[in-house]
Amino acid sequence: MSEPTSQSRAASGDPGAPPKRPDAGHDTGDLPLSELSEHGHAALAWIERYLAEPERHPVLSRAAPGDTGRALPSGPPAHAEPLERILADFERSIVPGITHWNHPGFLAYFATTGSVPGIIGELLASALNVNAMLWRTSPAVTELELLVTDWLRQMLGLDDGWFGFLNDTASVSTLLALAAAREARPELAIRERGMAGRTDLPRLRVYCSTHAHSSVDKAAIALGLGHENVVHIEADERFALRADSLAEAMAADSDRGALPLAVVATAGTTSTTSVDPIAAIAPVARRHGAWLHVDAAYAGVAAVLPELRARFTGWEQADSIVVNPHKWMFTPIGASALFVRRPDILRRAFSLVPEYLTTTDPQDVPNLMDYGIQLGRPFRALKMWMVIRAFGTEGIARRIRHHLHLARRFADLVEGSPDWQLAAPVPFSTICFRFAPAGVDDESLDRRNAAILERVNAGGEAFLSHTRLHGRYVLRVAIGNLRTEWEHLERTWELLGKASVESIGISEG
Repeated sequence: MSEPTSQSRAASGDPGAPPKRPDAGHDTGDLPLSELSEHGHAALAWIERYLAEPERHPVLSRAAPGDTGRALPSGPPAHAEPLERILADFERSIVPGITHWNHPGFLAYFATTGSVPGIIGELLASALNVNAMLWRTSPAVTELELLVTDWLRQMLGLDDGWFGFLNDTASVSTLLALAAAREARPELAIRERGMAGRTDLPRLRVYCSTHAHSSVDKAAIALGLGHENVVHIEADERFALRADSLAEAMAADSDRGALPLAVVATAGTTSTTSVDPIAAIAPVARRHGAWLHVDAAYAGVAAVLPELRARFTGWEQADSIVVNPHKWMFTPIGASALFVRRPDILRRAFSLVPEYLTTTDPQDVPNLMDYGIQLGRPFRALKMWMVIRAFGTEGIARRIRHHLHLARRFADLVEGSPDWQLAAPVPFSTICFRFAPAGVDDESLDRRNAAILERVNAGGEAFLSHTRLHGRYVLRVAIGNLRTEWEHLERTWELLGKASVESIGISEG
């Protein structure tokens, strides 16, 4: 005779039977897996069309402030709604408020790509829904993260003396690096004693270029170092930090009793992608015992190309390096790889293990929660692992070379026009340029270039950003999306030309 089922035990009043399942109107479980099958396929079909026809949406959202909020109910629904309706609202109410970073005309900031293997990796990571705070909470997550960051190290031509792991953004990676710089000075005893109210601490100084990313400043603010203790060193004519000026500033601070704590050199600055002379900076930092952090968030991936590695000469002398695979290695946001020479110092800065997180795991098993401020750690490595495997090192290098070629062609258009000029060298795939016809003063040109940017962006075919160099308004085209081809850049150039004609007459404020 067969064993009684749970339903038959419950019906007979068996006290060991599980409680009866509530009716559908009061369900306490997940949606049926049939919903995943039906609507998951619908979502994948939407994604496939989105990637196949990215230009059916304007690249820059035309939404006005509050449009998305007004299109949706102001309060949460009390009762369940069908996924079909939710997906329809996504298309109708959410997509119009999206600026499409996957659009081939997205040329602003630093272009990114949500690639097919990366998207699949994100989907699988969401299904697993793990937290890699401890090794034991998902051994494969920790070990794959260490593996793929080591793959990246090898791809970049760095030696084997680095410990790498993933954060969400370079801003967090840089903050962790500066926290390690502080912990590398154990005599400061900041971890235990803090900084507030102490008279025994010297002023702690951090040095970077005037073109360094604002995350350096934010990290100094967050760490309590003080914004005024971020020393912005002048740049040369190529917008790279002057090593001689750095040496003078550090020596002067030291003579005044301040402590040079860290130097942040940038390989691929945000405005122009200039590269600081790291090989000349390293001995200056070392002379003062300062931590050297290299911000290669955007351009670092270019070291996958052996012919470009000379541009990063000196970064092997750094104490830490950040490279973002989610910028130019086609990995969905966010995946920022932080490499450190002395992981013990970073661990000393952040490791704090309460009783409920203690384990009997072997001592040499890494718990990645010990190397940063985050306890919860998503499975970031899976998408990066899939991207590297799906494209291969050669495939990634080929795509980066293609972007470099596109950038050079676009720069040639600028240089070949009498009314336009390059505003900075083009070491990678970002072009800084300016409409500058003869006989127009700089203030008027600033207004005209701003007007040109506004007109091009409003058209919906291309999205550019700007910066200021030597005080002047400059346009930027940043190439890095897998779907951007020459036809999109040629069309952008046509739009720029048309907008420059329309800007005639904009000379007064």
